[in-house]
Amino acid sequence: MPDTIAAVATGGGVAAIGIVRVSGPDAISAADKVFQAAGGIAMTQVEPRRMYYGRFNGADGALIDLCVCTVSRAPHSYTGEDTAEFHCHGSPVVLAEVLRTLFVHGVRQALAGEFTKRAFLNGKMDLTQAEAVIDLIEAETLPAAQNAAGQLNGAVRTRIDAVYSTLVGVMAHFHAVIDYPDEDIEEFEMQEYKSTLDSARAELSRMLETHLSGQNLRDGVPTAIIGRPNVGKSSMLNALLGYDRAIVTDLPGTTRDTIEEKRVIGGVPLRMIDTAGLRKTDDTVEKLGIERTLGALNDAGLVILVLDGSEPLRDEDYHALRAVPAGVPLIAAVNKSDLPQVVQDVQLREIGRSFCRVSAATGQGLPELEAEIAKLFPALASPPGGELITNARQFDAILRARDSIERAETAIEERVTPDAVLTEVEAALAAIGEVTGSVMREDVTSRIFERFCVGK
Repeated sequence: MPDTIAAVATGGGVAAIGIVRVSGPDAISAADKVFQAAGGIAMTQVEPRRMYYGRFNGADGALIDLCVCTVSRAPHSYTGEDTAEFHCHGSPVVLAEVLRTLFVHGVRQALAGEFTKRAFLNGKMDLTQAEAVIDLIEAETLPAAQNAAGQLNGAVRTRIDAVYSTLVGVMAHFHAVIDYPDEDIEEFEMQEYKSTLDSARAELSRMLETHLSGQNLRDGVPTAIIGRPNVGKSSMLNALLGYDRAIVTDLPGTTRDTIEEKRVIGGVPLRMIDTAGLRKTDDTVEKLGIERTLGALNDAGLVILVLDGSEPLRDEDYHALRAVPAGVPLIAAVNKSDLPQVVQDVQLREIGRSFCRVSAATGQGLPELEAEIAKLFPALASPPGGELITNARQFDAILRARDSIERAETAIEERVTPDAVLTEVEAALAAIGEVTGSVMREDVTSRIFERFCVGK
């Protein structure tokens, strides 16, 4: 039988309310020892999921706080165990003393992620949902939170379970063939099995195709803001962020290092990187900044090329354009549109990329720039429902499952013995089991839950 754990489930600073969570077989009896309900009822007798006001008494019987307590009984709780929660005043001193008192009564400090790990082990959620919990906690944008909430609601599990069920059916048939070798599989049956496997493979492929969008959703599309010196790259970053993050001067070469900030632009989470201006220079420090600019370009998922529309295009502008790796989406932001324009639309069309006339100084044209960004990333510009795979571990397992199914299909096409098909189908099932956690090593699950904060 597991022991009983406790932890502060709210933030570490001063707050109006602080919550101490307790879970395990002795959670309710421990609550009864430290909490005295105002109505005199024992916590072992209260109705579950109702809040009771009363006194929390310290180990010596002295009053620690006037708070409320609620209990839930197994299996109807987050962890699937008996639980108790104390909603106290949010003083760190009070919360620490509440914990210390519980420890005196045999409760121990919870480890990082231990509440959610117990929920997983007790069948309250699968591993995709457990990982969605930490993604939801760490979400930095609303779309990332929406995707994590969808996965917590079972979006990944529903799709992967359907594939798993399909493969179990195929495996059962091939087991029967191996057990009864005199029963041959007719050609039309073999093609039916192959069609079933093909549908399963296609569904896994669709899931894999969302991974890049999922990474961009979670981390932000790496967006390099580039251009020659003094075209307004730092001003553009500040305008997109809505506040002054980068230093702006009239001196070329002010930006010597990359600056990164996250922001949702046009509904798309961006990790924007302000870079040093691209030009030839003998300045050692500026050269290092330019090297970092080129490194940011190599990792970019989007490039915003800032041009100065009030001056003729220069060789340095075309040099910056040529530095963008092939295949990376690029938008030319023609800055200083509040000044008389020298660069003509026909010149911009010759570049062969999307362009917007903007003014970082006045904000003119920024909505149009946001709209262009949204067009490039339609999967991110609409609210996700959990369909985007953000987790590298899940991606790897799904990829291995898809590859095993492909090999099973090849075995059917080549009319090899049924056991070869069965081996690949079983490998695919094992990989899918890793996605949901039905097949998982203890060391892997431990690493997953180590990402969690204590108290969740």
